[in-house]
Amino acid sequence: MLYKFKSQAAADVIMLAPNGDQMLTIIGKEPAAQGIITVAQIPAAIEALEVAIEVHEAAEAKRHENPGQVVEVEGDSVMLRHRAEPFIDLLKISAHAGKDVVWGV
Repeated sequence: MLYKFKSQAAADVIMLAPNGDQMLTIIGKEPAAQGIITVAQIPAAIEALEVAIEVHEAAEAKRHENPGQVVEVEGDSVMLRHRAEPFIDLLKISAHAGKDVVWGV
């Protein structure tokens, strides 16, 4: 399954299901075949993604500083910042234009 996040204000952002699920979970949305992030919800969603990125990068830094220590880092080898950046951009542009972000519709 693919997620296609759409807004009337910007280009679509397409993600594989595990990555889309991760983004939705971070912003407090239940992963589902379709949904909406309203303009009112976008600032909190952006904040949640930015906090998750900071936590992920701190865990990665700790792992690199202590190679013998096992540190849990969620996800694969792609940094969360790189994966989330297009989605955050879509959210920011949509908020600025006053448009909701939807998927599966």
